[in-house]
Amino acid sequence: MPPDAPTTTLFRPTGPEELRLVEASGWRRWPPRLADQPIFYPVTNEAYAAEIASKWNARDGKPGFVTRFEVRTVFMDRYPIQTVGSRTHTEWWVPAEELEALNDNIVGLIEVVRTFP
Repeated sequence: MPPDAPTTTLFRPTGPEELRLVEASGWRRWPPRLADQPIFYPVTNEAYAAEIASKWNARDGKPGFVTRFEVRTVFMDRYPIQTVGSRTHTEWWVPAEELEALNDNIVGLIEVVRTFP
């Protein structure tokens, strides 16, 4: 695949434990899903990711984070965008067994763009 292939921007709300694993990967990969997590669900927009990170990830004295990363569009095109609430609550559902393939299609680094104390 050419290095300048088009990419799609994905956002992922996350907590500190998952973020530590991303950091340990050199900011290049998402960790495998746990047994009770059959789907990896990155979201399509920062506002929705911030809503989840601030309301669900940031609790019990732990921070929540919004991450942003780029994935080759040709790879993401296989997953339809799912609307799970209002029209801004949109996400992709990537089966856990396909997460390594998604990781292999990340272009650049996973970056933290917002933090919620």
